[in-house]
Amino acid sequence: MAVAAGLSQSYTYLKYRNIVSKLLSEGKVSGISQSEALLEYTKLNESRMNRLDKKIVVPEDFIKRLLALKHKYIWLVISEGWCGDAAQLTPVFNKLASLSENIELRMVFRDENDGLMNAFLSNGARSIPKLVVLDADTNEVRTSWGPRPKGAAEFIRSYKEQYGQIDETAKTELHLWYTHDKGLSTQSELIELMEELEVALYSKR
Repeated sequence: MAVAAGLSQSYTYLKYRNIVSKLLSEGKVSGISQSEALLEYTKLNESRMNRLDKKIVVPEDFIKRLLALKHKYIWLVISEGWCGDAAQLTPVFNKLASLSENIELRMVFRDENDGLMNAFLSNGARSIPKLVVLDADTNEVRTSWGPRPKGAAEFIRSYKEQYGQIDETAKTELHLWYTHDKGLSTQSELIELMEELEVALYSKR
């Protein structure tokens, strides 16, 4: 039911971007909480996403592997405009989905979809972005990914272990990690995830 409700409130990537931009033009942010800090994060994220939408490159080998997918899927992504990780990752999701006729990307706002978010917690936390892979024919949940690629997750884990909290320095260094990685870790992990899913689906038939 949570997935069905989420799908009914989902948007295309372009519509999601437009909603966040419109809110920003009104001095607002997506989600329940409103603050100057979240507003500044959202402004920064707009710039990041505009840049990433233009500059993300998918290696030829990754494209071939994407095109080899046989089943049809929906990538239902839980996100918010103020989330730094989402700003770095959702353009990657969109780029990959745009290259495959078998993947449809749909975006939902976390704070508007409590049931969906609570079904896909990360270690008990409402961490985003979360990418839920659905069978396009049945809307059955196949698997999920997120909220960060392994390298970024390990950096955050290590920083928190060393300093006890995630501060602005950690956030700055995390975004530097994303910049140097150029979305390749996320691309690799998602394509591998989809390939493993395809093998699992075929083995049942």
